Order: sequence, then C-alpha cells, then structure tokens
Amino acid sequence: MAKAKITFEDIHQTVNVPAGTRIIEISEKIGAGVIYGCREGDCGTCMMEVTEGWNNLTEPSVLEEKVLRENMAGRHNRLACQAQILGDCKVKPA
Repeated sequence: MAKAKITFEDIHQTVNVPAGTRIIEISEKIGAGVIYGCREGDCGTCMMEVTEGWNNLTEPSVLEEKVLRENMAGRHNRLACQAQILGDCKVKPA
C-alpha cells in the first residue's frame, strides 16, 4: 500500500500514513490541533490550511466546496474530515 508523509505544523510532527487516510483521523490519533464537530463535512469546524502539497490531497467534493465558500475559506483551506492524503503535505489549523 502506498504511503504518504504529513506534517502538522502546529505540533511540529511528521508521520507516515497509508494513502487515502482522512486527515482528521491522523490529527485525532497524534493529538494535533485540528478540531472538529460533525466529521461529515457540514459544520466547517475542521477547516485547516494546507501550507505545502495542496495537490497531494483528494479533490474537494461538492459539499466540501459549498462549506468552504460559506465559511469564506482561503484558496488553500480544506476540511480535515473530507480531505484524504495522497502524497506528502503540510497542514495547520486554519
């Protein structure tokens, strides 16, 4: 199975994970500062900023794009409960 490296800049920790893992799962497991509410992509609580490797995440769904627009998200913001890691990236809470 393919692996990817993700760095959580808020806690200065890098971990190797299986490609396809949702970022919120990793954040929760290692105690990073990405908070969440619904885990379904509806509330926007888990918004994060992707500082490197934006293209190494799955494409945003229609629902995620809607929630990001409603929350006036920046160009490199994603929902941790929706984004799946495909390759190396760096993130931090938005």
